[in-house]
Amino acid sequence: MNTDNWLIYKEFRFEAAHRLPHHDGKCSRLHGHSWIGRVYIKSNNLIKKGPKQGMVTDFSDIKKHLNPLLEQFLDHYYLNETMELENPTCEIIAKWIFEKLELAGLQGLQGVEIQETCTAGARFTKEN
Repeated sequence: MNTDNWLIYKEFRFEAAHRLPHHDGKCSRLHGHSWIGRVYIKSNNLIKKGPKQGMVTDFSDIKKHLNPLLEQFLDHYYLNETMELENPTCEIIAKWIFEKLELAGLQGLQGVEIQETCTAGARFTKEN
């Protein structure tokens, strides 16, 4: 029985604005963040042969799945509009990205973490 377990991540960044219309404080107003995210990939095996030998997956393959999201929905956008979310909290954004990556077929996807400030963030995972 294989007991090896790897969890790798690819970090990404984007600049975007949002507003939380139901918030009882200043977050109800339009404001922006320098967002930092991480996509986590889990595997019990490493690739055995070829140019990716010894890897869970190539980090550039994760980036290929992320780039369309960054370019079309996240980087330098108003998230309430591009994500079609009324209340894009950090938690909801993490889940939205996870679901888009899952739908795109990113193998081994374990979780997505989003930080909206240097001290606050959320991670979404789905139990398998």
